Amino acid sequence: MPQPTEQPTPRTQMIEFDGVSKSWGDNHVLRSLNLDVAAGEKVSIIGPSGSGKTTILRVLMTLETPDDGLVTVGGETLWDARHGKKPKETKHLRTVRGKVGMVFQSFNLFPHLTVIENIVDAPIHVLKLSKSEAYERGHDLLDMVGLASHADHKPPQLSGGQQQRVAIARAMAMRPEVLLFDEPTSALDPELIGDVLAVIRDLASDTSMTMLLVTHEMRFAEEISDRVVMFDAGTVVEQGPPDLILKNPSHDRTRSFLHAVLDH
Repeated sequence: MPQPTEQPTPRTQMIEFDGVSKSWGDNHVLRSLNLDVAAGEKVSIIGPSGSGKTTILRVLMTLETPDDGLVTVGGETLWDARHGKKPKETKHLRTVRGKVGMVFQSFNLFPHLTVIENIVDAPIHVLKLSKSEAYERGHDLLDMVGLASHADHKPPQLSGGQQQRVAIARAMAMRPEVLLFDEPTSALDPELIGDVLAVIRDLASDTSMTMLLVTHEMRFAEEISDRVVMFDAGTVVEQGPPDLILKNPSHDRTRSFLHAVLDH
């Protein structure tokens, strides 16, 4: 008698957007968004400027409050704005938010602190790590991003690419379960982009973290992503494996967007 085929265990969902909407006046930046990201999955969000991509990340970072819908992280409620209910910031929300780290376009480092001080500040004051443990972790992370010799520099002494690598180390220092990247190379000169992408590539291949990346680097998205999501006008146009979405998309809007970006 043939043995039953063992089914692979489905991955649990780390991020869930259920009917999430966000507007500023008549500008609907998220329109009843439904989007799930599995634990450990690497997902790139592509689409035109102003389409609402960054708002997805800002909602996860609690920098924006949704007008409607439910957002969960790791199975716990981050925002519940269903039925027009106005969500409030609570201790529980801050706890769930602690699972999420973000790397911004513009680095957001403290210019008056050294590189290592930028990295250890939050672990000491938020995670309540001892200074010795925080500094040990910080130096390990600087080594990981190739900046071990720059610990005592201040951000203005670094190139943009170096500052962004420090920002990645700072986000990792909080040991997030989810790491968000908001166009992490868009503020960099072309010759500095490669080193930053190399760090993100290593994180994608060497860690089990869930990663959500808003990017205009299409070839990089193809290389590191498990899934690519095409986003426009506040909603998902189509999504799927990188080879399918970036090389053989089914939607005219995706095709026209890729044509404009790749031929630029």
